[in-house]
Amino acid sequence: MTVDRYLRMIAGTMVLATLALGHYVNQNWYYFTAFIGLNLFQSAFTNWCPMMALLRKLGVKG
Repeated sequence: MTVDRYLRMIAGTMVLATLALGHYVNQNWYYFTAFIGLNLFQSAFTNWCPMMALLRKLGVKG
């Protein structure tokens, strides 16, 4: 898989996990969900995301 596919998979998983945590554990988890959304939004314009840099360091194909 490529960096982009891993990024979408990780972001989707994190959004679903934080939504569940916000519902069942503590509503403050919704702030992390918002952070993920804002990060995806800014990466659409800048083509840079911290997770992409991490995945590239781990050797995932671009």
